[in-house]
Amino acid sequence: MKTIGLLGGMSWESTVTYYQIINEEIKKRLGGLHSAKIALYSVEFDEIERCQSSGDWDKSGQILGRAAQGLESAGADFLLICTNTMHKVAPQIASILHIPIVHIAAATADELEKHHICKVGLLGTKYTMTETFYKQVLIDRGIDVVIPPAEDIEVVNDVIFHELCLGEIKDDSRRAFQKIIDSLAQQGAQGVILGCTEIGLLIRPADSSLPVFDTTLIHAKRAAELALED
Repeated sequence: MKTIGLLGGMSWESTVTYYQIINEEIKKRLGGLHSAKIALYSVEFDEIERCQSSGDWDKSGQILGRAAQGLESAGADFLLICTNTMHKVAPQIASILHIPIVHIAAATADELEKHHICKVGLLGTKYTMTETFYKQVLIDRGIDVVIPPAEDIEVVNDVIFHELCLGEIKDDSRRAFQKIIDSLAQQGAQGVILGCTEIGLLIRPADSSLPVFDTTLIHAKRAAELALED
């Protein structure tokens, strides 16, 4: 079994989900007392978020790069950045590693293709929804990406940082997200990407009028698959 490197803590609320899903998948596939071989580096999220807010992506990349090198030194065979937003600096991190990064958007694109989705709604932080580092991966695979209008982008971003990352799950916010998902469906989206690793704490498939593609679940399951590949 390969060792999975998890670069987490962004936020730790969703990193818990990664750990749980990966181990559940390994147990499902191998049975008995089997569990995953995981090296975890959990960063201090406030430090990363301050870099995001100030636009100092280079500094955040340096911080995560050092953490990633620590995982490589600890014996990780491949790396997962356990957040969608910080894939903005994935090329910077990859440039100093000798192990591969399993890109969350590429794994999501694979899943969308399996379900023949060619137009998809995207929810995530304002960085993920408005910048190209994530969407372009999907566009390059021939998938059209729809995002909410500016006011809804702010709603989603605010719920992520001021509620979900703090472990707060509110019914009012779930209803707000449901309305936003409905509006994406009206724009022709065939599914919706939960493109922030915390959104799955709020929105389950039964809560959505569109098929849900939870990036945390997709990413974690891909890690389990890769860990068991020859």
